[in-house]
Amino acid sequence: MAQKTSGPHAPPTLTVKGRNVRVRTIGALVLAGLAIWFIAANTGSIAIRLWVPTVTLPLWAVLAVTLVVGLVLGGYLFRRRARR
Repeated sequence: MAQKTSGPHAPPTLTVKGRNVRVRTIGALVLAGLAIWFIAANTGSIAIRLWVPTVTLPLWAVLAVTLVVGLVLGGYLFRRRARR
């Protein structure tokens, strides 16, 4: 089973099968799994208006592109903030 093994100034971790895993990593994996499930569950087609043209795409493709763009922007902003 999992045990909490973190020091006073260390990031919170859990020991899973003999390995220390950060709680933040587990949370990110859970959110990624939920996002993938949500994308897989929405398979219908939708019409998207891009300023002038209207494009018909499967909803899963739109959600996947939105997820990737959000991850890239979030990673960029996080890395930029960490350098300060």
